Amino acid sequence: MNQPPDQITTERLMLRRWREEDRAPFAALNADPEVMRNFPAPLSRSESDEFVDRIEGSFAERGYGLWVVDPGGTGSCVGFVGLWPAPDTLAVAPAVEVGWRLAATSWGRGYAPEAARAALADGFDRLGLDEVVSFTWEGNKASRRVMEKLGMTHDPADDFDHPNLPAGHRLRPHVLYRLRRSDHGT
Repeated sequence: MNQPPDQITTERLMLRRWREEDRAPFAALNADPEVMRNFPAPLSRSESDEFVDRIEGSFAERGYGLWVVDPGGTGSCVGFVGLWPAPDTLAVAPAVEVGWRLAATSWGRGYAPEAARAALADGFDRLGLDEVVSFTWEGNKASRRVMEKLGMTHDPADDFDHPNLPAGHRLRPHVLYRLRRSDHGT
């Protein structure tokens, strides 16, 4: 397996592996109802910590995962951006998803697209992926804008009802975006 680097840097950000001191700020953003409004529910501290453990496990097992977003390499954690396996319950699976979750104080700064471009380059170049997908609740306009800024394309024929959410749930209707390596330019 092609081992992931310890960090990836962009003009303004360091994407790095998780440290113990990242758990508290990550748990705080996962507990923030505003940050989690496009998810079924905020996460408890233990759920957030378990997620960090799964992320680090993904780096070890798959060679990719969700990087800590550290503005300016200051050692802070304002969320994550990276690659993640799409759930097996989705029709698009098996697939690799690019995703992000940032603290509300970091919104509107262009961190998500900047970091996602670096994660995509790593996926296409180091991992040799042919395609990366991203999906969200259809009403999540902010994430859809990020997907569009990344050059991802949306075909309404790919949209789906998330199978892990019950019928009638407001978050069930999802949109799917795709980016192929040939369209990424790597």
